[in-house]
Amino acid sequence: MPRSTLIGNRIRDRRASLGIKQADLARRVGVSPSYLNLIEHNKRRIGGKLLVDLAAVLEVDPSALSEGAEASLLAALRDAASGQGSATPELDKIEEFAGRFPGWASLIDWQHRHIASLERTVETLTDRLTHDPFLSASLHEVLSVVTAIRSTATILNETKDIEPEWRERFHRNVADDSLRLTESAQALVNYLDSSGDAETTLSSPEEELESWMELRGYHLPELEEETERPEVLIRSAPELTSSHSRAVAENYLKRYARDAERMPLDLFAPAAQRLDFEPAALAQEFETDLSSVMRRISVLPDQETEERIGLVVCDSSGTLLFRKPPEGFALPRFGAGCPLWPLYQALTRPMAPIRRVIRTSGRNPRQYLAYAISQPAYQSGFDGPEVFEATMLLIPESRLTLPQSPTLSLGTSCRICAKRNCAARREPSILSDQN
Repeated sequence: MPRSTLIGNRIRDRRASLGIKQADLARRVGVSPSYLNLIEHNKRRIGGKLLVDLAAVLEVDPSALSEGAEASLLAALRDAASGQGSATPELDKIEEFAGRFPGWASLIDWQHRHIASLERTVETLTDRLTHDPFLSASLHEVLSVVTAIRSTATILNETKDIEPEWRERFHRNVADDSLRLTESAQALVNYLDSSGDAETTLSSPEEELESWMELRGYHLPELEEETERPEVLIRSAPELTSSHSRAVAENYLKRYARDAERMPLDLFAPAAQRLDFEPAALAQEFETDLSSVMRRISVLPDQETEERIGLVVCDSSGTLLFRKPPEGFALPRFGAGCPLWPLYQALTRPMAPIRRVIRTSGRNPRQYLAYAISQPAYQSGFDGPEVFEATMLLIPESRLTLPQSPTLSLGTSCRICAKRNCAARREPSILSDQN
């Protein structure tokens, strides 16, 4: 519904809230009651001096009558309304609802964002419980010690004529295993206690690098302007706590610097906008490879009003090496992602570029244009193995016009994917289908 058709609703609601009769308001602004009645029922357009006069009598700013609800609130309501399955909200009346009941509209917006946040937390915790190597090893250690204690206790209980030397040895084993159990359980409790923030707790060098890049907005002006060397940036990064994370960061930053040198920001950013972030066209213009272009696009500085572009990199085993999740597309912290990702399809077709329109499954589906390519990461000589690395760029539909092509429906990972009857599913999902 156009904004102009809702001005009458706002005038009528404001007049009623002030207790002004329609005839009195018409007299004070110099129009007939019948004409004001037509305005209030959206049957006459209004603007200019009459709108200003009405706003003055109603003691509001003219923009409050002409603009109504903020665009961000309307966008949030539309987002909340999408993917609701059997629920069918009246999309053509969203602005009228937000204009007449802004408090309720804001509450719906808050609940929608809160539910999305809780879903992300559940996904992250489920991902951790399924794939976290430290948690898995800790639980295995606890179970092993408990089993050893139980076995020793069973022997002591069921065997009556144990020699004193062996009985003393069994008692010593129980004491030692009890100490191991206490230490293992305490380490596990400490780890879980430190994991209060499920989305930021780190457990690998790659995650420490991603956390640091997240804080920097994935954009490093020091390397863009060549004012600092990668080694200097790494030494000043408190998030990089281990030698392993610093080594991973050094490789990443050196690659970032090489990409920035080949594709300077002042030339690349306008070219990316002009070419709608098309990697092939940008690769041709800057005479470089597709993976480098995709990485370069992903580190362009985003405006606050823009949904950010995502990037995922994996090796030939499918292990995720780097993640920059776009808005609305959660990426697993451990293990592999959805087998349907173009990222993995690219691994089966080295050097062949892939472009697909993808749609996430779940309660609030989102669409992206995905580009993927698998290229050699390095060559260890004529007789050495060729190591491939796959890169996937994810551009939200809000940043460009999606091509008219079939849409691929996919999820984050099988464990937390609500999609039913998926040929690529490798394990049951803990979520029910809400589509």
